[in-house]
Amino acid sequence: MTSGRELADHLQFFASLGVTGVSRDRAWRARAGLEAPAEAGPAAAADGAGGSANGSLEALRAHIGDCTRCKLHTMGRKQVVFGVGNPRADLMFVGEAPGADEDRIGEPFVGRAGQLLTKIIEAIGLKRDDVYIANVIKCRPPGNRNPEPDEVATCQPFLAEQIELVHPRVIVALGTFAAKALLGTDAPISRLRGRVHDFRGGAKLVPTFHPAFLLRSPDRKRDVWEDMKTVRALLSEAD
Repeated sequence: MTSGRELADHLQFFASLGVTGVSRDRAWRARAGLEAPAEAGPAAAADGAGGSANGSLEALRAHIGDCTRCKLHTMGRKQVVFGVGNPRADLMFVGEAPGADEDRIGEPFVGRAGQLLTKIIEAIGLKRDDVYIANVIKCRPPGNRNPEPDEVATCQPFLAEQIELVHPRVIVALGTFAAKALLGTDAPISRLRGRVHDFRGGAKLVPTFHPAFLLRSPDRKRDVWEDMKTVRALLSEAD
């Protein structure tokens, strides 16, 4: 039976949406494929994320540069879309890849899906500037197609380093590709969401639907609200 508080929470969330009526543990890094093979030498390690950031997001961004490490730089992307927000955030959102608006502006989640994400963040009592937002892939795939395995493999170490540098208490994986990249699973997001997953460094990971999916399937907003209530509770426990 739904309590009055839960009902009020639901109404607040739907109203806000406009609805009406990487660890430095070498063992972990080796399992995740982030540790350069010993025989590869220092040059190979320097081309990945590990050890390149010198302890700051700014240095990691400089290291990535105008990236040419995978084929996406030849396929029409305008710029690298790194990440945005509080560099010491307790809550981090990880999406899939930049879209056209993000590629043009250079910031993740600024299009229609980004506006919805901002409302979701505000619905749990936070501002966009309070959290950190990044994507698995830093460059827009042509035509907003799904990221390909080689692109994920190339970019994932940079995401791992972002997570390590921000060191959030809670991570929200937005959509299938983010959940797969972070959890190392092929399970669909519909099966992964609704549960809290332990993540490295003591963080908790909450998979949920991508805001772009919610724009196509608004009936699933209730599921996302349930997931965000879990996020809010986890953040309260951490305080």
